[in-house]
Amino acid sequence: MALHAEYHLGCDALPLVDVAAAVPDAEMELSIGLGEGERPRFTAVVTANPETTAAVEAAFESTAFVGEYRLVVREDGASRYTITPGTSMAEQLGDRLDDLDDLRALYETPVQIEFIRARPTGWLQAGRFADRAAFDQLREFWQRNTSFRLRKLTRVGESAEPFGDDTDGDGLTDAQREAIGTAHRLGYFEIPRTATLEDVAAELGISASSLSERLRRAQTHLVETHVEARPRPLEWSR
Repeated sequence: MALHAEYHLGCDALPLVDVAAAVPDAEMELSIGLGEGERPRFTAVVTANPETTAAVEAAFESTAFVGEYRLVVREDGASRYTITPGTSMAEQLGDRLDDLDDLRALYETPVQIEFIRARPTGWLQAGRFADRAAFDQLREFWQRNTSFRLRKLTRVGESAEPFGDDTDGDGLTDAQREAIGTAHRLGYFEIPRTATLEDVAAELGISASSLSERLRRAQTHLVETHVEARPRPLEWSR
């Protein structure tokens, strides 16, 4: 039975995690393409306001992983970049993994990575796996080498309900969950409101525009998943 899985890899040596840590207001989604040898080419889509986007570009310039980056397009509040690594994957991760060959072999198994999101503490990923054995192979590798936290596991073609004893996610990103929880705690959703958008943003230490975007994405995901999405397959939120 094919599976969908969403999980967090808690490793600060993963590419561009240091950029996410330096600019936590930015949402950064990655994809990995063909490159030269041990240096696959990355694409990064950064969703942020102009000031935060400028901070991301400054972080690109200061991290050893980014050898060269190029802006492809800006549209709808998102900036798309191509990134040529300045270090190989062996140089980036070699000290953190017990066997780099195992990592190469891992992604030759029947898996389709749907998204990679750089977070200040690691990568949030979602993927499709041919069966439970393929998923367990990936999980066991990362559990051996770093922190692995399963957020959601679903069967493809069936109801998008989590299954298994180790599912603890709701499909929200950590930033979205913190934003909507803080907004609720401070009374932003009360009628009448007892806190403004600026009050909640100040509590979180982010800009009001960044908070507004996180709340919008979180609310959209919750509506699609719990109100409109059944019995449709789960749509991954940003």
